[in-house]
Amino acid sequence: MNPTRDNQEPCPRELLDLFRQGTNITRVLREQRGADHNPADVIEIAYDLQTGTYIEEMRDPEIAPHRLQYSAEIARTILSICKPESVLEAGVGEATTLAGTLAHLGDVPAYGFDLSWSRVAYARRWLKECGFHNVTLCTGDMFRIPFADRSIDVVYTSHSIEPNGGNEAPILRELFRIARRFLVLVEPAYEQADDEARKRMDFHGYCRNLRATAESLGYEVMRHELFPCCANPLNPSAVTIIRKADSGGAPGHVLACPQYKTPLEELGGALFSPEALAV
Repeated sequence: MNPTRDNQEPCPRELLDLFRQGTNITRVLREQRGADHNPADVIEIAYDLQTGTYIEEMRDPEIAPHRLQYSAEIARTILSICKPESVLEAGVGEATTLAGTLAHLGDVPAYGFDLSWSRVAYARRWLKECGFHNVTLCTGDMFRIPFADRSIDVVYTSHSIEPNGGNEAPILRELFRIARRFLVLVEPAYEQADDEARKRMDFHGYCRNLRATAESLGYEVMRHELFPCCANPLNPSAVTIIRKADSGGAPGHVLACPQYKTPLEELGGALFSPEALAV
């Protein structure tokens, strides 16, 4: 790193070099800012830098079988509670998990969003390569999800709440808002982990107490247990299934203004929010 810039955040090129050296980018930027938690823009930068790595792993014959087993277990978990009419992966990344999950769910309308535009672009390519065409992808963040209330039958996450330690409650509220029947969380199992794993999770700013947070919000937690697939013993997963009282059919629209949660209108090849006066 350029010593003349020691009091400034590393520039994108320096961050890329650090990432290629195996440095944890969220930690670097969090410490640079003196932040207790990972800000959204820091998470976005870190995800942008790793774009493409998940698809590379799916082409690795030693890694891909575990990734496929992981996705199959998510599908099995979903099918154990219902036959979904629609599914959404919040924090879809490059859609490697979504594609593997859809392989077991059949031709169900599927959706995904991610903070990183670059990862969404890779996700589109990967889904097309895997033969999935009934999927709608967009950008969005966990605090302002661009979907309507009760618009998705089953919403699930796969370690996408993970870097948002300290913001569990607002994220759960948003995810619960858009789910119509079930919310399935596959996230770090902080409470079930040993001391070494917890120390690592604390170091990276990972989430914790998802079950307790959900219950404090008045949600019905059907199940909370260790997830059977784990690639890293220092980052075990837990699955938390939250049931939502079905208050009727889905709304007439799915995508919505992230600020006002109102319907969007097609306008010149873009989606326009009359309330926000933005596309």
